[in-house]
Amino acid sequence: MEKKKLLIVEDDLVLQNSLEEFLLAEGFDVVCAIDGEEGIQKAFSEKPDLILLDIVLPRKDGYEVLREIKENQETTHVPIVLLTNLGSIADVEKALELGATTYLVKADYRLDEVTQKIKVILNRK
Repeated sequence: MEKKKLLIVEDDLVLQNSLEEFLLAEGFDVVCAIDGEEGIQKAFSEKPDLILLDIVLPRKDGYEVLREIKENQETTHVPIVLLTNLGSIADVEKALELGATTYLVKADYRLDEVTQKIKVILNRK
């Protein structure tokens, strides 16, 4: 089976490294970006199977990243999981309107639960 490639766009390096290690151990290829600009560039160049995206990011926020990825013909189909600390109904609604596949509040999920969500989404593709 071909390895699925994930893009993690997260500016908290401790969380980014933890996610990366955990997902590599689960058999995924993982690419990381530290800010919104880099996230968009890597989404276009790396063609990931799924993107884990924070909202509060330097240079471009997660909403802008989501908008640009969904507007591009080559990446519009890529599932995007928002993984953020913003948990208001307005934030969730805005993200889903922009095309996010699902919305996870960091404090509510452990790494293994995030991984399970990713596997479910990738199996639906």
